[in-house]
Amino acid sequence: MAIDLNTILREISALGVCRSFVMSKPIDKIFSAMLPRERRAVGVVALIVICRMFGLFALLPVLAIYAADLKGATPLLIGFAVGGYGLTQAALQIPFGTLSDRIGRVPVIVFGLAVFAVGSIVAAQSDSIHGVIGGRLLQGAGAISATLTALLADATREEMRTRSMAILGVGFGSSFLLALMLGPLIAKVAGVQALFWIAAVLAVVAASLLNFLPKGIARPERTPNRSLRGAFRPDLLRLDLYIFLLHALLTASFVALPFLLRNELQIPLGGHWKIYVGALVLSILGAIPLIVKDGRKGKASTLGVAILLLLAGQALLAFAGSSVMVVFVALVLFFAGFNFLEAGLPARLSIQATGDIRGASMGVFSSSQFLGAFAGGLMGGQLLSGGNPHAVFVVCAVLCATWLALHQLRPASA
Repeated sequence: MAIDLNTILREISALGVCRSFVMSKPIDKIFSAMLPRERRAVGVVALIVICRMFGLFALLPVLAIYAADLKGATPLLIGFAVGGYGLTQAALQIPFGTLSDRIGRVPVIVFGLAVFAVGSIVAAQSDSIHGVIGGRLLQGAGAISATLTALLADATREEMRTRSMAILGVGFGSSFLLALMLGPLIAKVAGVQALFWIAAVLAVVAASLLNFLPKGIARPERTPNRSLRGAFRPDLLRLDLYIFLLHALLTASFVALPFLLRNELQIPLGGHWKIYVGALVLSILGAIPLIVKDGRKGKASTLGVAILLLLAGQALLAFAGSSVMVVFVALVLFFAGFNFLEAGLPARLSIQATGDIRGASMGVFSSSQFLGAFAGGLMGGQLLSGGNPHAVFVVCAVLCATWLALHQLRPASA
C-alpha cells in the first residue's frame, strides 16, 4: 500500500484538538477551495493554536525532572505540577465557550491568552513546587480551545468546515511534534524556566495574531434553552471514560519516563527528544493500516486493537524497560495506539452524538480528556513516591488490561 505525504499529514492531524475531522482532499488543494477571507481566518487560528500548544507541550517531557528539584517537592506534587493544568482546563472550557457566545470570541481568546501568559510568568519566577503548581493551574485556566474552534466555525462556510478543522488538527499535531523535539533541547541549553518564558511570549504573539483576522466575522445565533441531558447517554459516557483513561495514561507516563530515561538508562535530558520523536514518527506510520481499516468510524474492533497496543507498550515499560531499544519499541507501540484513539474516539462520538447534542457532547468529552490529564499526573506522582518509575507503568498496564476487558464486555450495539 503506497503512503504519501498527505496520508502522513492526515495522521499527524489526528493528534489535534479537532481530531474527528479529516482531510478529504490532498493538502495542497484545501486552501485553494476556500475564499480568501476563509484562508486568512484558518491560517490565523492555526498559528494561534501552534503558539499556545507549544507552550504546554514543550514542558511535558521535562517538567517532572525540573519540579523534583524545587523547594517542597514531593512525588505527588510533582505529578500535580505536570497534570494540574488539566483541572482548570476541564472546569473552564464550557464556561469560556458559553461566554464567547455572549460577548464575542476575540475578547474571550485575548483574556484566555492573558491568563495563560500570567500563569507562565508565575511558574517561571517560582522556586517552589507550590508556585509552579499555581502557574500551571493558571495556564490551564486560559481554556480557549473550544472558543478557537467556535471562531473557526464562525469564519468558514459549512462546506469548508471539515477542511478547516483538519488544518487546525495539523497545526496541533505539528506543535506536539516540535515540542517533544525542542523542549528537552531548550531545557538543556537555557533551563526549564526558559520554557515558561517562551510560553508567555508565545501567548502575546498569539494574541497579536488576532489583529490579522478578516473583518466582519459574524457569530451564529444562539439556541436558547438547549439541554445537556442528551450528552450523558451511556454510550457517550463510555467514550468519555475512554478519553479520560487515554490521557491519564499519557500524563502518568510522562511523569515517569524522564526519570526512567535519565536515571536508569543514563540518557541526558537533552537527548530525550530523540527517543520521543523517533517513536512518535514510527508510530504514525505504524498506525496508518489501523486507521485505514477503521475508515474513521471508531469501530469497536479497531478500538480494541489500539487499547491492546497501549497495553503492550505499558507492559514492556513495566517489566522489560531496562534497555534503550526496549523502551523505544514500547513507546512506538504506545504512541501507535494513542494516535489512533485520539482520532478514533472523537470520530465515534461524532457518529453517536448527532443533532443538537453534538456540541454539548464534545464539551463533556473535552472536559473528560483534561480531567484525565489531571488524574494521570496525580497518579503518576503518587506511584513515583517509591522512587521506582516502573511502578507507574505497572499500574498503567493494569489500567489498560482493565480497559480492554471492559471494552470486550461492551453492549453489542456499542
